[in-house]
Amino acid sequence: MSQRHRTAEVPLPPKQELRAHAHGERHRIHVELSNVANQVSAGLDPADVHEPGAAWKPSHHHDPEVAKDKLADRGRGLRHWKMKMWKRRSNMRRARAEAFRVAGEQ
Repeated sequence: MSQRHRTAEVPLPPKQELRAHAHGERHRIHVELSNVANQVSAGLDPADVHEPGAAWKPSHHHDPEVAKDKLADRGRGLRHWKMKMWKRRSNMRRARAEAFRVAGEQ
């Protein structure tokens, strides 16, 4: 299913290479934020610290407008029976029915 939109014309990089690149990006971001945190904890005024902005985030191949639309529609597509609220409600119903059944037997 995940191979549906891939063509044979574009060779994919090896998985190890993809994972190494993702690891490098995460490490770079972590180091940037750690530097900012160290400067602030060393006594530098937070207003004077150069905080990395949107430029330090890794670029993705996804369209940002599509991502915004998906975030806006996320609430509509949730399956209610997979949510914690629904499971808790089901367990409460089950426990109540069990309590009534036990009370009825006595």
